[in-house]
Amino acid sequence: MALRNIREDGDSVLRKKSRKVDKIDSKIITLLDDMVETMNCADGVGLAAPQVGILKRVVVIDVGDGVIELINPEIVEVSGTQTDDEGCLSIPGKFGKVTRPDNVKVRAFNRNGEQFEIEGKGLLARAFCHEIDHLEGILFTDKVEGKLQG
Repeated sequence: MALRNIREDGDSVLRKKSRKVDKIDSKIITLLDDMVETMNCADGVGLAAPQVGILKRVVVIDVGDGVIELINPEIVEVSGTQTDDEGCLSIPGKFGKVTRPDNVKVRAFNRNGEQFEIEGKGLLARAFCHEIDHLEGILFTDKVEGKLQG
């Protein structure tokens, strides 16, 4: 495993759409492992592959209940709303109020190529939406209500 450099706002890779993972091979497994290590080292709750300069649909999340790895994630169901402060490892020191769904169901593949669905509420739902936005080239600052703080 290795730490990867986290790309920061202004880096064009953060605004590009990520490509679907066609084959889960050793490169994708290494990417997942490196992303988890990088996220943990940066004290983040989520990290998307574009944030480390890789335009692949790969996300890792850990809101305190263990690491969730998502390959080719897609949101399949949402309900409710929540508005809270949100930040991003790619925009250090800045945060702002963002409204997101309070309940989110995601379909994805794991590192073994098995498709699964996972549901998140509250912070996990927010993390799912935030990280999947990264795969579309969308940053939380695009959705901030009012002024960016920090």
